[in-house]
Amino acid sequence: MQQSMQQLDIFADSRDVVLRNDVVEQLQRRHAGGARASLTQLASEYPEDSALPAMTVLVCELESGSGHSLTDHAELAAVRRRLEVEVMPAAQRVMPAQDAHAWSTPCWRSLAERAAPLVFCRSHTESHAAPLRLRAGDWAAATDAVNTIESWWRIPSPLAWMTEARYRGAGLDAAWPLFAELAWLAPSRFAALIARLRDALLDVLRRRFDAEFPGTGEIEDYVWFPAWLLVVKPALAGRLGEARVQRELPASRATALLGEILRREHEGDQHELVSLREELSRLHTGLFDAYMATRKVQHR
Repeated sequence: MQQSMQQLDIFADSRDVVLRNDVVEQLQRRHAGGARASLTQLASEYPEDSALPAMTVLVCELESGSGHSLTDHAELAAVRRRLEVEVMPAAQRVMPAQDAHAWSTPCWRSLAERAAPLVFCRSHTESHAAPLRLRAGDWAAATDAVNTIESWWRIPSPLAWMTEARYRGAGLDAAWPLFAELAWLAPSRFAALIARLRDALLDVLRRRFDAEFPGTGEIEDYVWFPAWLLVVKPALAGRLGEARVQRELPASRATALLGEILRREHEGDQHELVSLREELSRLHTGLFDAYMATRKVQHR
């Protein structure tokens, strides 16, 4: 009799777990009706269950299922903010991390499709389909979305989106030219992107740059990262040489200049090297000293 009572107690204690699992299963299937029915059952038997608020948010998200196109940047910003502040935390509350990420992907993809008619607006830089495509893991679609923006390579946000899309879709080697352009144009976005990507090689190079580069220690130092990279990894000269040089930016000119210096060194043109090195020294003395230190080691 005592054993039977214990079994009943165990069943009673696990009943809430069973009901919660029913809700989660329906949510993962993205079955709005089934999720609502399971949620109602859980709420009726366990009205104080701590998972109810988060589950309610997710069920409502499935039920909303809005497919109408967004034509207002502020409206898109509000919908995106709700996903970030309410829906995604709710998914993380009731699902394992990997499942929560997978569950969120269709949400971002749907929002990107709804945002497709919106043109890029400099006063609402995040209200565009491209960053939503990135959140959904649709690298090719993100690239297409950025390509709709006129002169995207001259605007920090679209350039950062394109850099990430290129990296995610084709790898670091293919993305080097865009990383260089992003560093020159928007060093803070460059640093933030590297931190988010968590690429082992990029992280090592960034730490080495932080430790070795003779700069001010401010975020703006990263404009010199591509030029410094040619000093420590001259084999990247070909890839970085594909970046669009911005002559009005000293760091961009320095990168192009170092590429030319490396080429002249390979050809053995010592006469031209003197003037090129003098020009590099004028652009950034510390960078020039770092470059010459490697040459002194090579020619001992």
